[in-house]
Amino acid sequence: MPVDQRKVARALLSVSDKTGLVEFARALAGHGVELVSTGGTRKALADAGLAVKDISDLTHFPEMMDGRLKTLHPKVHGGLLAIRENPEHEAAMLAHDIRPIDLLVVNLYPFEATLAKGAPFEECVENIDIGGPAMIRAASKNHDDVAVVVDPADYAAMVEELTATQGATTRATRRRLAQKAFARTAAYDAAISNWLAQELGEASPPVRAFGGKLSEPMRYGENPHQSAGFYVTGEARPGVATAKQAQGKKLSYNNINDTDAAFECVAEFDPARTAAVVIVKHANPCGVAEGASLEEAYVKALRCDPTSAYGGIVALNRKLDAQAAREIVKIFTEVIIAPDAEQEAIEIVAAKKNLRLLLTGGLPDPRARGLAFRSVAGGFLAQSRDNAVVDDMDLKVVTKRAPSEAELANLKFAYRVVKHVKSNAIVYARDLATVGIGAGQMSRVDSSRIAAHKAGEAAQAAGLAESLATGAVVASDAFFPFPDGLLAAVAAGATAAIQPGGSVNDKDVIAAADEKGIAMVFTGVRHFRH
Repeated sequence: MPVDQRKVARALLSVSDKTGLVEFARALAGHGVELVSTGGTRKALADAGLAVKDISDLTHFPEMMDGRLKTLHPKVHGGLLAIRENPEHEAAMLAHDIRPIDLLVVNLYPFEATLAKGAPFEECVENIDIGGPAMIRAASKNHDDVAVVVDPADYAAMVEELTATQGATTRATRRRLAQKAFARTAAYDAAISNWLAQELGEASPPVRAFGGKLSEPMRYGENPHQSAGFYVTGEARPGVATAKQAQGKKLSYNNINDTDAAFECVAEFDPARTAAVVIVKHANPCGVAEGASLEEAYVKALRCDPTSAYGGIVALNRKLDAQAAREIVKIFTEVIIAPDAEQEAIEIVAAKKNLRLLLTGGLPDPRARGLAFRSVAGGFLAQSRDNAVVDDMDLKVVTKRAPSEAELANLKFAYRVVKHVKSNAIVYARDLATVGIGAGQMSRVDSSRIAAHKAGEAAQAAGLAESLATGAVVASDAFFPFPDGLLAAVAAGATAAIQPGGSVNDKDVIAAADEKGIAMVFTGVRHFRH
């Protein structure tokens, strides 16, 4: 046998997820592998007619404490950690009757799934695996001699290798499996530690870890020379990570990023109250609207910036219907994401073979707690998700004139949207639709001017003589540091404004608003999105 190969004579199997277990164990037995198992796993194998030893046959120690104590024993860990052909280790094994374990098959208690279903604290604690991670780490450390399988998806490849090598594993396979195993325990511990931090109200725990499972490798990242992969955390938040792709080609890195931005934005609009559509390009909304139907909302959203909408992402807050689908497919669109879709709508979209249709089964809760993080050189930044919602804010009228009922509705609409526009962000809105958006500028006054320019372009595209910003309201994601940004909006035609307030120059900005006769509302909540 080649020096890098290790014969598998004994395997220890202890799994929570029993997918493919019996078939895999039967294949192992076919190669003469002795099977040792625990609890429910042993019962499943025995019920299938396989010869399997109980873990207590190795340890000569009973399982106890509701199964908490069964594999934490020197005869288990010695069998995993012992270096083969090491005289000292061999002598210790012989002296203490420790038998080698050549293959470990373990997947962990379903902590992430338990957490995702909203289980109570005690149930989450009971689903924290101890013996499993300990065995995985032991086997992974000793991967020169021991193979460890933590994912049922690897069963087939393992059987194929055993067949090709007459019952052995290769060093390359053992090393690859060890890397995956260490990553699995790291992600598992990260989920537990982050949950406990949240339960304790620890905004910035002394150590923070993140982990994820590869959903699919990307052809490339933001640019073709960058490699990338899409990893999922198991968080039960409807969106691109949980969606079913009904049709279309594979998503790219940029598709996923933009689709997430679009769906998070459209979730600000309660589907029980209104239909809403968000069109995103390069992670920024380029058109958002409410309507009596999705079709109406889409047409209004498209009018805001039909040029940028080409090749964009369309997010809907309701079930995609045929009427909306017919409108959306009239121009080139990369992705449509919605909670669900009518069969006729699916068939309409299917005529565009490259157009991706993602169905999520629901909307994310904009008020839900969560974490957001971003890498920086030498570390990362972590913060709570921006879950502030304008409906929950104490809006304060700071000008002599209060907004009309229609203006207030549009101000709230615009503030829902500006939360999802890259800062510095300015949004003009009229008739519950965006009519001009200025994003990502270094100067807020420039964002105001760009948004006004886009409103004028949209009017020209629609064949209108007057800018769509005329009679609109304006939202700013942060305070106006000087009157100039507000005055630019007034010059564009805005009649009311909504902003957080809090500038040392608030009095000057309010005075400018009063002089121009516009209404202004402070929210007290900033929505920077860098």
